[in-house]
Amino acid sequence: MGGDQGPLVTLPAAMLAIDKSPTLRLILCGDKSIISNFLQEHHQQNNPRLTVHHTTDIVTMDEKPSSALRTKKDSSMRKAIDFVHSGQANACVSAGNTGALFTIAHFVLKTLPTVERPALISALPTHYDNKHVFMLDLGANVFCDSSVLYQFGAMGTVMAEEVDDIEKPRVALLNMGVEEIKGSDHIKMAATLLSENPNINYVGFIEGNDIFNNKADVIVCDGFVGNVALKTCEGVARLVYEKLKSVLSQHIFARLLGRIFAPTLKKLFKAMNPDQYNGASLIGLRGIVIKSHGNAGITAFTNAIFEAVKETERQVPEKITKRLEPSVIDTH
Repeated sequence: MGGDQGPLVTLPAAMLAIDKSPTLRLILCGDKSIISNFLQEHHQQNNPRLTVHHTTDIVTMDEKPSSALRTKKDSSMRKAIDFVHSGQANACVSAGNTGALFTIAHFVLKTLPTVERPALISALPTHYDNKHVFMLDLGANVFCDSSVLYQFGAMGTVMAEEVDDIEKPRVALLNMGVEEIKGSDHIKMAATLLSENPNINYVGFIEGNDIFNNKADVIVCDGFVGNVALKTCEGVARLVYEKLKSVLSQHIFARLLGRIFAPTLKKLFKAMNPDQYNGASLIGLRGIVIKSHGNAGITAFTNAIFEAVKETERQVPEKITKRLEPSVIDTH
């Protein structure tokens, strides 16, 4: 029931995901009347791979996380996470309130051993075809001390190794400069901790203009910086797209060039389209929780569902636990 458009996006995306994956089963949590009417319209009311669980509450996009945790125990968000906790579901996918999702998931599922705080991690495109970079935290934790940033680097390393099969992934800290003297004290301390761990391939600081330049496989920052950076990048990508469309439609010669280069431009913007990277994982929890953009469209939300499928198949939480327990040191 969450997201800017709610069931208008999540339900069609669920149908699309079911069509694409013959083994996928979904539990649709929310207002039964809305869900059932949609399923009847699409002749899916008797689909054995779809289960409807009625909920009476909705967590609004502007609701305080503490209020959602305390008063919305029968919300679609809470029940979806409860199903993961009970083992009835392998993963939860939500486009709802990020703060509420983080708070409820953290409370219900708890963190993995040795993990202080979970983080939002997602893959972002780079200048190179078929290569992307994992970035965390993207908004779950506004401020992170050095020990938390260190653990983010360790968790990001596992994610890159296990999900993308990257050997010795390069880990960098997002900073205001590449020089060792730049940045706050907690950034500098995190750099020291990362560099001292032989199981982490720490490559130093990275600036915002190099996020997409394939200088690192994992980029670590706090949630405030990460969220602002991500939203800024998405805004710039849309600005470039709209400006180019405007230029190519101004006169006949420009429109002719546009037609000639249409296949190349289409390929370019497909690679830049944030929809294909939709689905940030709340990494570090004892279960899989995927956060879709609140303004995600049907394709983007479908991609978030398949991100959950991929992490389930590759048993990401179990592998993080196995890899982190012997390598994460006490940083206090």
